[in-house]
Amino acid sequence: MTDEPVPTDLGRLWRLPDRARLGRPAELDVERVVRAAVDLADRDGIGAVTLTEVASTLGFTKMALYRHVGSKNELFELMSDLALGSAPEISSEPGQWRTGLRRWAHALRQVLLAHPWLAQLPISGPPRGPHSIGWLDAALRALAATELDWATKVGIVMLVDTHVRQSSLLTQQLADARQGTGLEEADVNQNYGAALARLVDPGTFPQAAALFASPLFQSPPDDPADGDFVLGLELILDGVAAEVGGQA
Repeated sequence: MTDEPVPTDLGRLWRLPDRARLGRPAELDVERVVRAAVDLADRDGIGAVTLTEVASTLGFTKMALYRHVGSKNELFELMSDLALGSAPEISSEPGQWRTGLRRWAHALRQVLLAHPWLAQLPISGPPRGPHSIGWLDAALRALAATELDWATKVGIVMLVDTHVRQSSLLTQQLADARQGTGLEEADVNQNYGAALARLVDPGTFPQAAALFASPLFQSPPDDPADGDFVLGLELILDGVAAEVGGQA
């Protein structure tokens, strides 16, 4: 271990006290700024979140925010960690890795659906904040009783995390596209299948024509996005099972 100081942005993520300002009461702090930004994103989307707008919401100037948040990118990282919240409790008992990863994935999906802007944020690096580290630890806990090496465990967590985020982002984008139409996703899929069934020539595109004529589009499920998410997750977990060596 070294005595090198913690970088300022990392210290803010972990809410370390600023020794230069100890004893000086402040009207504004990192927590208040980030919570205001999260509330703004939840209400108006991530595009509405600027340092100027957050400052205005709090009744301060943009320059006042720079004492607590160094940049817009840093604000996004702070927002992401706060919105993630606490990770679910995951068992590390032998043979329970699949149940644990499944629970972790579904819990993360619920967070992303509650905060749609989270999946839209760019990934600028590995997890660094206390909540993101907590989610990483929970996923690794699910794999703790396996004999996988660290690189494989991290790769599995990244794969599951990517699936959850991409699935959530697709769900949001499709929902945005339906805004104002009054249609549910099942209705859109049914209309899509009916239109393409009339256009696609079985002689030219035999498999696509059979698909559009199938019950999948004639009677689509009420929540196809959820079904697609579960199917993708279970296929990933099947692959993990092969890597683990058949552990259930």
